[in-house]
Amino acid sequence: MAVYLGMLRLGRLCIASLGAQGPRTLLSRPWQNSKLHCARALSSGTVNCTNPVPIGGLSYIQGHTSSHLVNTTVGECLDATAQKFPNREALVILHENIRLNFAQLKEEVDKAASGLLSIGLRRGDRLGMWGPNSYAWVLIQLATAQAGIILVSVNPAYQAAELEYVLKKVGCKAIAFPKQFKTQQYYNILKQICPELEKAQPGALKSKRLPDLTTVISVDAPLPGTLLLDDVVAAGSKEQNLAQLRYHQQFLSCHDSINIQFTSGTTGSPKGATLSHYNIVNNSKLIGQRLKLHTKTAEELRLVLPSPLYHCLGSVGGTMVSMMYGVTLLLSSPSFNGKKALEAISREKGTLLYGTPTMFVDVLNQPDFSSYDFSSIRGGVIAGSPAPPELIRAIINKMNMKELVVVYGTTENSPVTFMNYPEDTLEQKAESVGRIMPHTEAQIVNMETGELTKLNTPGELYIRGYCVMQGYWGEPQKTFETVGQDKWYRTGDIATMDEQGFCKIVGRSKDMIIRGGENIYPAELEDFFHKHPQVQEVQIQKFRLREQMEQHLKL
Repeated sequence: MAVYLGMLRLGRLCIASLGAQGPRTLLSRPWQNSKLHCARALSSGTVNCTNPVPIGGLSYIQGHTSSHLVNTTVGECLDATAQKFPNREALVILHENIRLNFAQLKEEVDKAASGLLSIGLRRGDRLGMWGPNSYAWVLIQLATAQAGIILVSVNPAYQAAELEYVLKKVGCKAIAFPKQFKTQQYYNILKQICPELEKAQPGALKSKRLPDLTTVISVDAPLPGTLLLDDVVAAGSKEQNLAQLRYHQQFLSCHDSINIQFTSGTTGSPKGATLSHYNIVNNSKLIGQRLKLHTKTAEELRLVLPSPLYHCLGSVGGTMVSMMYGVTLLLSSPSFNGKKALEAISREKGTLLYGTPTMFVDVLNQPDFSSYDFSSIRGGVIAGSPAPPELIRAIINKMNMKELVVVYGTTENSPVTFMNYPEDTLEQKAESVGRIMPHTEAQIVNMETGELTKLNTPGELYIRGYCVMQGYWGEPQKTFETVGQDKWYRTGDIATMDEQGFCKIVGRSKDMIIRGGENIYPAELEDFFHKHPQVQEVQIQKFRLREQMEQHLKL
């Protein structure tokens, strides 16, 4: 019987917090000029620009710039794909029995976007989407982008206090949700904050605690004080409202804010990382290029997505990548269900699967795992937290996912900054989070001196480039502490970089254990324990002892 040791950390892809050292400004140093000069030479033909490498023995790398960034909005991407592949299956919601091709999806998105404008929402207004994976989630994600409304991704597990905080923080004018999911009573939770809702005129809520919130949309059932999503979409089908949508779209910019995703709040209250069309579209474009989606046929582009859509792995890596590359997006269940993911692969001929390490552990341990057909599956993405090497090997070998890639990023970086190539070796995938993404810089910095570390030496990972967020909504000081004038985003992650440019995450700066003057990184110990065949999950934690020594191993 398998032994569980602790619990594996979740959400690293979408969680980033301020490093322990606080704001730092790197001074201009001679090596900075030389390293930038060398990095620019990567695309000159002297070095293979597909795989840039560190130069001078220091932990700095710059991704190639041979592929251009695009000045395109999310809506324009969907429009282009629908024109190119109108009859290709675009969206399959297995638990709702919904199937749409790209032409149908675009039509519904346009009507929903038009409907949102018809009820008084405008460019720059914030709309919170609160609920599990569903057709409504995808529809609202794309419709808000078409209309220039900022989507606020709300964790479906939030209770009243958390919900009130995020809605108030960003000044949401509207919120959409189902009546309930499992034990989560969404409507009743909102009524705890806004008791006025039950007697309010739909679209005209006046809340004492949430003064910005005027419009509440129910996605699945008529509820007092709410507009029904179906009615909003129906209103959007009127020609005068569609004409209004086309008029408003003239004024949209790829640099407009389009999504606010809240971080975990590990260093305080959650912060709203604000991303633009430019951030998300280009990150999606480069993810798809790294996965070589542009080389595949329709039959090879069927993505099974059990990951939550409120998480950037789902909304960017899943929905947006699919919309850009004509991938069929298959939502296997409203919340993660390993058995449903396997059924989707087998019955729908899924070719790609996304998930976090704990999701893949669950999938591999399904009692009837061996009964499913894996002949169609080729690859996918594992992200969200450090993936044990033994788990990577098991996924590739047991699920036929030879093109599996490991991905690293943070919400604040749109999110992906490091990623394997599908053709990387098993060991390269098992022992790293891949190579730098195009148009992105990374450096690893000594937390005490602010200097670059030597190769294979741990330090804090910094990221710079197009991918860095616009900022934390309404928090300029926290934004400056995390990004600063030098435009480097401090991830708070401890990493190493090798001679080939592969990056390995060895821990969080706040998790580093100091014992007798020696730095101990939890990930190194976790990797060791994962080698034992009876260990499925492990986490190393610390606590402070007398004399300021930290030396605790929690199993």
